[in-house]
Amino acid sequence: MNIWQIVWHLIQLDKRVYGFSLVMQIIRYLIILAPGPIIAMLFDTLTSAAQVGWGVWELMALLVAVAVARFFIMVSAAVTGSWNMQLSSARLRGNLFAALLDRPDAQSLPAPVGDIINRLGTDTRSIAECIGYTWLVIGSGVAALVAVAIMVGINPILTLVALLPLVAAALLTYALRSRIEAYRRSTRAADGRVSSFIGEVFGAVQSIQIAGAERKAADSLNQFSHTRRQVVLRERLFNELVGISSYNNVVYLTTGVILLLAAQSMQTGQFTVGNFVLFVYFLEPLSDFLLTFGMLLAMYRQNTVALERLTPLFEGLPQDTIVKSGSSHMHGPLPEITYPAKTISDQLTLLEVAGLSYRYPMSERGITHIDLQIPKGSFVVVTGRVGSGKTTLLQVLLGLLPRDAGEIRWNGQIVEDPAQFFVPPRSAYTPQVPRLFSDTLRDNVLLGFPEERVDLSEAFHTAVMERDLAGMHNGSDTLVGSRGVRLSGGQVQRTAAARMFVREAELLVFDDLSSALDVETEQELWKRLDTRRRDVTCLVVSHRRAALRRADQIMVLQDGQVATTGSLDVLLATNDEMQWL
Repeated sequence: MNIWQIVWHLIQLDKRVYGFSLVMQIIRYLIILAPGPIIAMLFDTLTSAAQVGWGVWELMALLVAVAVARFFIMVSAAVTGSWNMQLSSARLRGNLFAALLDRPDAQSLPAPVGDIINRLGTDTRSIAECIGYTWLVIGSGVAALVAVAIMVGINPILTLVALLPLVAAALLTYALRSRIEAYRRSTRAADGRVSSFIGEVFGAVQSIQIAGAERKAADSLNQFSHTRRQVVLRERLFNELVGISSYNNVVYLTTGVILLLAAQSMQTGQFTVGNFVLFVYFLEPLSDFLLTFGMLLAMYRQNTVALERLTPLFEGLPQDTIVKSGSSHMHGPLPEITYPAKTISDQLTLLEVAGLSYRYPMSERGITHIDLQIPKGSFVVVTGRVGSGKTTLLQVLLGLLPRDAGEIRWNGQIVEDPAQFFVPPRSAYTPQVPRLFSDTLRDNVLLGFPEERVDLSEAFHTAVMERDLAGMHNGSDTLVGSRGVRLSGGQVQRTAAARMFVREAELLVFDDLSSALDVETEQELWKRLDTRRRDVTCLVVSHRRAALRRADQIMVLQDGQVATTGSLDVLLATNDEMQWL
């Protein structure tokens, strides 16, 4: 899908809004022409060459009326144009953000976070501006046709003389489109480097401080900023030279040529002062049309770069992902967050996995032909050496990595899209390194869930956090800092566990939850979970005895394959790998 197709699809999604904006732009440019004939009649009246019965004061009053109408029309056109741009950029940004959220979570992002934020902001806005410029070209084009028709009716030869230099300037802009695209590519790349570096610095503030590298980080940022300043200045200077300034110079030169050619005709009365004024007045809207048209062509070339930068964000998805319809919520209250109520079909009886396989790209690592059965209410532990595929198994099962082969069944029904299926109230997941946000403990657990619909205190209690909350000045309203930096590793993991518990999911998936917990806390957590929710089903990656002793079934992974399964006592007696572990 190219830029033209994206613009067309965006227009199709909101035809009435964009149609009204187009009409306003056409009226705007037509009323810009209106003072020209009035001023021409005014000069002809003053030089006694007028052929109409309008007086000077009547023409002045008409000019004032046109100026007032022009003001209101231009304001209305500007408001509708800005609204359209915001609507389009919001739609593009929302669709791309949704596509990022739909990506397999365990796969790396296509660019650094800072650069992705820059792309979602700058590049989407740049593409959205194409619609506004397209409407400007159409509106100014209609006005240009009217102006040319009037000028041809007065003097065809002078009209041709006036148009040729302007057309030449437009062709020059078109001829330099490749250079324009190259400058835009350099500018966007420099923007991306600065945004990426800032994002990385914010994510590693403590590491930079520990290493005493604050000055080095600041120097690097200054260097990136200096490079960006240079390329942006180069692009803007080039655009000025081939854009607005060149058209202005052409208008000045054309005005002088018209004056020289029209001098003799003005002496004989075939070309009045009013005609000359009208020609000069119409040069500006004509140059506006050609300038806007040239800028639109350049903008489409520049936005080829923007689209190239955005494409990796929805790679692998349908091409129309970027322009699919949906509510943008530009005004009014935001939609309420829906609470996923549990239905009978959500309840787990048996989870079956057969032949599940995945290989990391450009690597032999992964999992191969994993078979697993998890009945309702069971406690299944996956264990193995580092790199044996434990985390990969969980991620492929939950759809966080795309499976290469295998089948997943929930109560006998095939799960086609695990990423969409294994969500609350069916499943909840805590990874090895939970992600907390710079917010309160309460909001990190709820994540948008309405508090009145859940038992927050019960979730904190099951996660063994009541003592931690009692020691915090603001309790559950305590701010945890960026990525939970104000909490200990154990508190971060238990907060993530409370986030799972509050959702009352049928299947709880823990990836090495106990890695930052002491033995007593871990034992208490499993005990409370078993006491509070006897029918809950758990799939746990762990090497701790507290989890292994509680397990109904232990799966030992070795080099991405199932080495053996059974209870802890049986495996310790019969399996060398389990004994080594």
